Amino acid sequence: MLIGTYTHDLDPKKRLTLPSKWRNDLGKKVVVTNGLDNSLFIFSVNEWGKVAEKLSTSGFGNKDTRDFNRFMLGNAFETDVDKSGRIVIPDTLKTFAKLSNKIVLAGMHSRVEVWNEDAWKQFTTKISGEADVLASKLNELGII
Repeated sequence: MLIGTYTHDLDPKKRLTLPSKWRNDLGKKVVVTNGLDNSLFIFSVNEWGKVAEKLSTSGFGNKDTRDFNRFMLGNAFETDVDKSGRIVIPDTLKTFAKLSNKIVLAGMHSRVEVWNEDAWKQFTTKISGEADVLASKLNELGII
């Protein structure tokens, strides 16, 4: 299970080390794509297959569906995890997420989110003040 938060460096060769606790779950190849809130998403190849299947069968008659598929599927890259547990972040994704030296990896059960450290700090500060309201909304939906 991919949970927890880790801060790592993005090296000059755009390599990012995955936490050792996650490497078995992620496997020897991963898919990196645009995420939401200016983050990136990392999926195991197996998990990405499930996501891509749902997206690709959603039809292309609706403009919002086409646009979101382009955003996620069109910007996805499959990359190898090297012997040291590192992956290379493509330039287009690095630019999209405004990644610099310090990176935050946040485990979201079936995916990893990759954030610029400053953006993650801003997000966590904001969300911590809204957590009670969000919990109430999720409770109303029967999620928690």
